[in-house]
Amino acid sequence: MKKQIKKIIIIVLLAIVAFGVYHFFMKEKTTFIVLQTDKVTEGDVTTEVTATGSVQPVDEVEVGTQVSGLVSKIYVDYNSQVKKGQLLAELDKTNLQEMVVNATANYQSALNELNYYRQNYERQQKMYNAQVISKSDYEQALYQFNNAKTNVAQRLTTLNQAKTNLGYANIYSPINGIILSKEVEEGQTVAASMSAPTLFKIAKDIKRMQVEADVDEADIGQVKVGQRVSFTVDAYPQEEFSGKVTQVRLSPTTSSNVVTYTVIVEAENPDEKLKPGLTATIAIYTNELKGVTIVPAKAINFTPDVDLLMQYYAQKGINAPMPKVQHGKGKNKYVWVVNTDGSLAQQTISIGSNDGISVQVLSGVTVGTEVVTSLANMNPQANAEKKDSGDSGSPFMPKRPRRDNSKAK
Repeated sequence: MKKQIKKIIIIVLLAIVAFGVYHFFMKEKTTFIVLQTDKVTEGDVTTEVTATGSVQPVDEVEVGTQVSGLVSKIYVDYNSQVKKGQLLAELDKTNLQEMVVNATANYQSALNELNYYRQNYERQQKMYNAQVISKSDYEQALYQFNNAKTNVAQRLTTLNQAKTNLGYANIYSPINGIILSKEVEEGQTVAASMSAPTLFKIAKDIKRMQVEADVDEADIGQVKVGQRVSFTVDAYPQEEFSGKVTQVRLSPTTSSNVVTYTVIVEAENPDEKLKPGLTATIAIYTNELKGVTIVPAKAINFTPDVDLLMQYYAQKGINAPMPKVQHGKGKNKYVWVVNTDGSLAQQTISIGSNDGISVQVLSGVTVGTEVVTSLANMNPQANAEKKDSGDSGSPFMPKRPRRDNSKAK
């Protein structure tokens, strides 16, 4: 008898466990569909083009030398403030001074010869007029006199050039500014060639800087002179600087089959935080609209899942046929609105600018209209299965960058 009771108890326990397992794993979870909407409002739409570039002074001058020689003196260093006409450096003048001395002696000798041949010509001219000498003797004296004048002119040119070269031994600043770089040291020999060697780089005013940015060919058509720009630099990642486009250069640059155009952005630098050579990440605001009718971008991109929509209708007790899904083209798009009976319907709209968050509405809906932005199953198990199906990628996988957020999708 006790054995039978024990068996009955075991059977009952197994049945309870089996029922619990079935109930936990096999019973269908309660489905709850949530419809989310947002209203058409008035707001701002700002489209932008992003690029990277390098910070440089607006006015930068390279100072070189036109003569070769040994650097004997340097009077400035990095970051030195200089004035226009200030002496920056000197080259050794020994050889240049000797050239001036030699040129002066040659010029003086040419003057003496000129005086001699002038007197000889004047004497021969009188004798020729008196028919004492032949015409050939007179012409010979005239030829020597003219040659002497030419020689004097050549010697004077050589002397002036020697004096000029001696003056080139003094290196002066051509502008007011600050020394950015010093390429030579005292005792170093510099050799002048077809292109003058650079000794110093001087920035005229580092309180005004510019960013030389490389803009992709796909975006350059939207960039215009005068557009507002904001940018950041790695040296001050939490600070945003502002400027404006002052030049869009027409000459392209091609690197690894990528074509870019140089855009110049000028920016004030009162605190001198912007240093030459800093890398800047810029945003050029190609279109800024204020107080226009806007709709959330996710409402433009929303298309309901048919199965979820059927479940939503059943959940809400909505007796309406399934709407036919239509897809917009170009500037003509569709948004989903809620009818008075709770069913969904598509509404065609015409759109303008799109900044990726808000989309300008030109026609089709008015401010206050509610548009659908999502239809989701709030069942945790369903959401987990959807997540596992591949909707959510690995956080370690690179995301596809947004190439241009100024184009409506």
